[in-house]
Amino acid sequence: MTTTTDLEATTTINAAPAQVWAAITDLPRMASWSPQVVKTVVLGQVKEGTRFLNINHQGWKHWPTTAKVVRFTPHSDFAFRVTENTTVWSYQLEDTAEGTVVTHRREAPTGISALSRSLTKVAFGGEETFTDEMRAGMAVTLAKLKSDLEK
Repeated sequence: MTTTTDLEATTTINAAPAQVWAAITDLPRMASWSPQVVKTVVLGQVKEGTRFLNINHQGWKHWPTTAKVVRFTPHSDFAFRVTENTTVWSYQLEDTAEGTVVTHRREAPTGISALSRSLTKVAFGGEETFTDEMRAGMAVTLAKLKSDLEK
């Protein structure tokens, strides 16, 4: 499979955009949905400009990342830029008759940092393997979010 820097997963959740928004912007909850995130520590109230720390894992390997909220449009668009690799992770919400369509993306508008590419090659099985894991992880994250909100 050819790798790409931009990844996307989408689902429809039978919940109002306000309910989905409240969940995705409650960053410490991400560890209950994401197969990679172990813990999130937010420095202040979540809004544009807020910084936070993630502890991530792949098997026995653990590593920290820092991020900053770069888009915060309530009930519509939430995004943050990861400092270490310069990628932007986002959630876009669209109100539909079936519920809220949630699109989860990882974009690399300025590319992925050389340090991150090197570490991925050495520590995480290479870019293609790690990209496939992230793509699958995004789908798992949305499936768990959907399950939580549709209880």
